[in-house]
Amino acid sequence: MSMLLLLGLALNEVVLANDLNYPWDLTELPEQPGSFLVTERTGGFKHISELGFVDEIPLALPDLFVSGQSGLFAVSLAPDFAESRAIYFSYSCDTVKANTTCVARGELSGTRPLQVTELEQIFVADAQREGAAHYGGRMAWLADNTLVLTLGDGFDWREQAQVLSNHFGKTVRMNADGSVAADNPFPDKAGGYIFSYGHRNSQGIVYDAQTDTIWQHEHGPKGGDEINRLQAGKNYGWPIVSYGIDYTGAMVTPYQQLPGVVDPVYQWTPSLAPSDMALYQHAALEQWQGHLFVTQLAGKRLQVFAPTAEGWRLADEIEVAGGSRLRAVTVSAAGDVYVLTDSENGQLIRLEP
Repeated sequence: MSMLLLLGLALNEVVLANDLNYPWDLTELPEQPGSFLVTERTGGFKHISELGFVDEIPLALPDLFVSGQSGLFAVSLAPDFAESRAIYFSYSCDTVKANTTCVARGELSGTRPLQVTELEQIFVADAQREGAAHYGGRMAWLADNTLVLTLGDGFDWREQAQVLSNHFGKTVRMNADGSVAADNPFPDKAGGYIFSYGHRNSQGIVYDAQTDTIWQHEHGPKGGDEINRLQAGKNYGWPIVSYGIDYTGAMVTPYQQLPGVVDPVYQWTPSLAPSDMALYQHAALEQWQGHLFVTQLAGKRLQVFAPTAEGWRLADEIEVAGGSRLRAVTVSAAGDVYVLTDSENGQLIRLEP
């Protein structure tokens, strides 16, 4: 256990679990407060109790593809999980020659040992690529119980982020059964799933029910990581607009703004590689109320943003686990903040007052 200071608060850094193999996402199990379901990019699925005991949950995802940045991504419980036991996974599927981002739905047993049953693939993104990069993969539920999913540009297919005939560089929205949401903005394009477009590789998305706002962040190239306020049908610019340059030093675009393109509410240059985000909406710590937490991979820190009329203002940042790469963040029902470190020996860490 170590101690750090955040927004003037003394916090304990408690390691709940070690030896996680590139953990990618986590969600609290509501019937066991303080326990978490954790995905590992390499395909593992773990239940970690409030005391730190780790159990493996067998998971046979249809056509799972693991290589490079590909593999098992997010886990999310349905809004009616208490009744339906429905659980959702995003992951890369198929082969190195032709792969994309998929969603599968199953049912999680209510007794230990936990099992996932009735597992079926319900969505396959129309973004087949060769290689293993830029999948997006974060999910969020909206007030109408539709599911939004972030999708990357496939790295070598960045121009397709502006093309509405496919799912490269898009955010898509679907019903709980994987069917297209009826009121999406482009019903005649790419199966009708597209919600927003012009994204590079988004790995953070949250829905703020109090303000009916979707917040999203995405990786820029060399510079130009962004936080965006997502709206249906809007163009977020990649690659015709960017604050960054190519990794080679070449210019991606001469434009940082263009008519018809939504400006980011915040941008990072140089890039810190934002990997996840969570809103703090809990009475436990008023100092954090309404703040946004963002984990950084290259930046190796947890950043805290305060709300402003325009969007967000950086309020604080801390190193966790001695300056480790951070992959995911969530807020528990008790108001504690949990983060996952990104490595072959990853950790689940609780930050508590």
